[in-house]
Amino acid sequence: MSEGELPRREATVLKGHEGAVLAARFNGDGNYCLSCGKDRTIRLWNPHRGTHIKTYKSHGREVRDVHVTPDNSKLISCGGDRQIFLWDVTTGKVIRKFRGHDSEVNAVKFNEYSSVVVSAGYDQSLRAWDCRSHSPEPIQIVDTFSDSVMSVCLTKTEMIGGSVDGTVRTFDIRIGREICDDLGQPVNCISLSNDGNCILASCLDSTLRLLDRSTGELLQEYKGHTCKSYKLDCCLTNSDAHVVGGSEDGYIYFWDLVDASVLSRFRAHAAVVTSVSYHPKDSCMITASVDSTIRVWRT
Repeated sequence: MSEGELPRREATVLKGHEGAVLAARFNGDGNYCLSCGKDRTIRLWNPHRGTHIKTYKSHGREVRDVHVTPDNSKLISCGGDRQIFLWDVTTGKVIRKFRGHDSEVNAVKFNEYSSVVVSAGYDQSLRAWDCRSHSPEPIQIVDTFSDSVMSVCLTKTEMIGGSVDGTVRTFDIRIGREICDDLGQPVNCISLSNDGNCILASCLDSTLRLLDRSTGELLQEYKGHTCKSYKLDCCLTNSDAHVVGGSEDGYIYFWDLVDASVLSRFRAHAAVVTSVSYHPKDSCMITASVDSTIRVWRT
């Protein structure tokens, strides 16, 4: 894919949030997207038509993360009120609340069967919750981190957390084994490559680091953007050929996965770019910002 095939043309601006948008995510098939933010709401959009579909309100503080099930029937959200909310997408009603974190919850993810939710907290823990059980207790707690856990990724058998303590910890649920990779810099976001072989970690020294998931080997570093004080998302394009990340100066960066050269950079927002999400199939992405907008980009 050449630079010309990377999305950098603004197709739509999604407006409605009051205040900073903290995350924006495509759903599994890329037909819809969800956003959440400082205004304590979650919003469902059709980014291709530029239309707002629904608003979800129940959180008492800012909403920091949101994730939807593969069948689009339920969504999970978390934030400053220390709670994790499980919602019915169609009715907009809260099905369940998971409580147990001692402080703000930074990130949430469903497992692939939508039966378990894993949350990452400021209280230095990852917690797994059974969506089908009526017990309020988590089914698993990983509390070996020594600082806030900012981000979580899941595979079929593992929970992976990225923490301000500088580590990426992989916990194998089947055998109870933990592997720790110390990056030496605070980690504020992690994401998996689409083939599942690599972990991309955003660090607060304005560097993205690519790790081999099986060995922990540092494969590459990506620089040029500014990331020092905000939680900024990073991801790979759907072909795994490029790395995408936001910057605190409002820019978006595309790097070549292999040689780490900056292929494209452009001003996407008037303020910090908090979130990037790449379409699962098409050359399209959404970005979110402290400037209260979500923008849809195409080639």
